[in-house]
Amino acid sequence: MGIIIFAICLAASTIGGICGIGGGVIIKPVLDALHIMSVSSISFLSGLSVLSMSVVSMIKQRKSHLVELRTGSLLALGAVLGGIAGNAIFQQLKAMTQDQLVGMVQAIVLAIITILTLVYSAFLRSRLPSYQVHNPVATVLLGLLMGVLSAFLGIGGGPINLAILYFAFSMDTKKAAANSLYIIMFSQASSFLTSCIQRTIPEFELIYLVLMVAAGILGGMLGSKINKRISAATTDKLFAGLLLVIVFICFYNAWRFAP
Repeated sequence: MGIIIFAICLAASTIGGICGIGGGVIIKPVLDALHIMSVSSISFLSGLSVLSMSVVSMIKQRKSHLVELRTGSLLALGAVLGGIAGNAIFQQLKAMTQDQLVGMVQAIVLAIITILTLVYSAFLRSRLPSYQVHNPVATVLLGLLMGVLSAFLGIGGGPINLAILYFAFSMDTKKAAANSLYIIMFSQASSFLTSCIQRTIPEFELIYLVLMVAAGILGGMLGSKINKRISAATTDKLFAGLLLVIVFICFYNAWRFAP
C-alpha cells in the first residue's frame, strides 16, 4: 500500500508543480476513492505533501522572477487567515457529524469548484475580460477565499487559485502557476501550524507521512524542471484534462460517501 501512496503523491506533486495546483486536488480525491485512511488523515497528510512540494518548487523557481511579490504576498496573507478559518470549519463539521458525511461534503464542493474552473479555463477565459486588482483589501479577501477552500478541502489550493489569478490579476499560465504555489506554501503552512497548536492532528501511520512528504519533495523538483521546458499551451491542456478526471473522481467519492 505504501508504494501505491508514494506513486500517487509523486505523480500528483509533479503535475501540481507543473500546473501550479498544488497536487492535493489529485491526492485527496484519489486516496478518498481508495479508502486507504480516514477522511481527516488524508486531508492532513495531503496538506503536508503539498506544503513540501510548494516549498521545493519555490526554491527551484527563486530566480525565475515569476512571483509578483506585492500581489502574491497580499494573497498569501489572506490565504493564511483563510487557512486558519478553513481548518476551523473542517474541525467543526467533523465534530458535528460522521466522517463519511464530511467526505461527501468535501467531494461535492470540490466537484463544483472544479467544474466551474474547467468551464472558465476551457471556454470562457479567452472570451471574458480579465482584470488587474490593485486594491490591497480586495486582494487579501481573494486570498482569504483561496485559503478557506484550500484548508477545508485539504487540497492545497487547487484549481480555484489559478482561476482567480487568471481572472482577477490577468496573469498568464506560467506566472499564475508560480504565484499559486507561492500562495499554497503559506496557506498550507498556516493550516499545519493551526492543527499542531489546537492538537487536532489525526491518527495515521508514520510511514505514510514519510512517503507522502518525500513524494511531495521529489514531485516539486520534477514539476519545476518540467514546467521550464514545456509551453504554456501544453500546460493548459494538461490542466484541463486533469480537471476533467478530478470531476469524475469527485462524483464517485460523493456517491461512495453518501449515507
